Amino acid sequence: MLKAPRRWWEWIAVAILAVAVTGATVSAWWMVRYARAVHRLTRGVGDTVFYSADGKPWFRLDEQRHDVALYDISPHLQHAIVAVEDRRFYQHPGLDPIGIARAIYRDVRSGSRAEGGSTLTQQLARTLFLSNARTVARKAKEASIAVLLEVQLTKDQILELYLNRVYLSAGVYGVEAMSAHLFRKPAKSLTLAEAALIAGLVKAPSTLSPWANYQGALRRSHTILGLMRQQGFITAAEEQAARLARPRIQPFRSPRDPKAGWAKDWLRQQFRNQFGGDHPPDWQVQTSFVPAAQEAAERAVAAGLTRLGGNGLQAALVALDPLTGNVVAMVGGADYRRSTFNRATRSRRQPGSAFKPIVYTAALATGMSPVSVLKNLDAVGAPEDPEWRPRDVAHATADPSSLTLRVALSDSNNAAAVALQQQVGTRRVLRLATDAGLRDLPEVASLALGSGLVSPMDLTAAYSMFPGAGEVVVPRGVINVFDANGDSTFYRAVDRQRIVSDKVAFQMTSMLRDVVDHGTASQVRALGVTGAVGGKTGTTNDYRDAWFVGFSSSLVVGVWVGRDRPEPIGREAYAARVALPIWADFMKRTAPLFRATAFNIPAGLTTEELCRVSHLQPVDGCPVYTEYFKDGDDVPAQLCGVHDGSFKQAATRVFQRAMRSLGSRIAGIFGRR
Repeated sequence: MLKAPRRWWEWIAVAILAVAVTGATVSAWWMVRYARAVHRLTRGVGDTVFYSADGKPWFRLDEQRHDVALYDISPHLQHAIVAVEDRRFYQHPGLDPIGIARAIYRDVRSGSRAEGGSTLTQQLARTLFLSNARTVARKAKEASIAVLLEVQLTKDQILELYLNRVYLSAGVYGVEAMSAHLFRKPAKSLTLAEAALIAGLVKAPSTLSPWANYQGALRRSHTILGLMRQQGFITAAEEQAARLARPRIQPFRSPRDPKAGWAKDWLRQQFRNQFGGDHPPDWQVQTSFVPAAQEAAERAVAAGLTRLGGNGLQAALVALDPLTGNVVAMVGGADYRRSTFNRATRSRRQPGSAFKPIVYTAALATGMSPVSVLKNLDAVGAPEDPEWRPRDVAHATADPSSLTLRVALSDSNNAAAVALQQQVGTRRVLRLATDAGLRDLPEVASLALGSGLVSPMDLTAAYSMFPGAGEVVVPRGVINVFDANGDSTFYRAVDRQRIVSDKVAFQMTSMLRDVVDHGTASQVRALGVTGAVGGKTGTTNDYRDAWFVGFSSSLVVGVWVGRDRPEPIGREAYAARVALPIWADFMKRTAPLFRATAFNIPAGLTTEELCRVSHLQPVDGCPVYTEYFKDGDDVPAQLCGVHDGSFKQAATRVFQRAMRSLGSRIAGIFGRR
């Protein structure tokens, strides 16, 4: 048994031993970790490839880089890189003692960091695994990884990786991509002068960019040619001929692929959020996007903006599966080539009346029904601001001061939404909105009118609670990631959360179907969309934002149209005229891809035939519809007073009115006591 230390130096010895053991353990763990990472590189060059939902390759993580084998790179370029970056590359074990000693000597003489001693292998280690921070710890890690690279890879493999990963200016990585940009030819076809020009960019990619500083790049290439001759890679005659050549560079070609640009950028960022900026070779990323749906989204947005005359308008579209959260299509603006800013995920704007379904859902969850009546709507205001009144456009109802929830939503009545928020409680509405993914909204009377800020992605996902039977789903784009060995390194499971009952969700679904069939979104039917769909328009003050968020059983789609700086879209730019047609176009284009069915009616709801006009018990001649009631809902017992009906029904109505009048008088008498 070990004796416990008693003297102070014994305690110091124990502490030193503990630190040493801990340091050795951490170092061993670090070395094993990077040894495994380096070993994966033995598979050679490659890239992370993203696959669409149909399992087909779609795009690469870095479309600015195109990995090729070493034999597909001009020997001139290979020799030029070795000559200028690491002349003893084929002799040293990853670290070059001569180069390090020379760098230290020159740094000491100059009194500053005048020269680095990094080998080509060290540069590769830094590019693949480390930052550019100039610290002792980073240099130690760089040296250790360089040795690991030399142990596990051949010199040709190291050079191949370096040439495919090196940064060469203008956002271009790798010699194959730079050769295509500069000379419109593969790297294996480069002349000596062209190879020297590219090799010279490694030292200062930004400063020596041939598109901005051709003469500087040319002078640097002449230095490279001199080094190549000194080291025996070329003859004096070859050097002289190359010096006389002036490589003709091509105009800079934008690396941005406008097709699905916003969707691809979003997916790349999702990947990098999980794995950092590395480009693992031969990894596969399974995504949720459906190429045919993505193309339909881009066409629908382009056609819609063209119809509106363009004129600086932007648009965003998000389409997702309400049961899985799979984002199947995304458009983030009018023209990706002009602006890569993704308005679908990053822009936050007022949703206007598209927020009202959140308020109505909160009301139904407190025990109201679709035919609960809101009264005295002409007197609705804000308690904290007596002069404020919600403004409304003209309504089709005979008495807009007294409306059922179903009619108020279908008509998008502002006073009704504000009254409902006050009746339910603003905090209850905010709580439901937060649960649905709409956060940081203001606690104000105008919340019901969409005065908060939301993104198209978040609002679209919030609507998933309606076809999702009360469960809201978290959007997902990257589903699965497989490493070079085919092992799954990341999986994003479906994330659904119940925020209201399936009965409340179905009642709201039936009300939002009325918005499409009979209300402010009836243009959906005029534009040829068929089947069971629901949705809500949203237009903000002065026509600055136009929204339509709608759904079927298989898809939720949100569309926003506006300007980057909130300004009027145009005169009479209601959402039904601006955003809704884009939604309808997309739904028609994708109907064969996403087969929709009727919405499932949950158990526990009771049905009642009511008059579609009065929402009371029907009489002869009433147009009827089926209303859905959950436990505790008040089912109307009165007969419709709008339509005449039979003599017996008319007499019954008279009796009901008399009894209600008598009941009111009796209540008044007792109420005055």
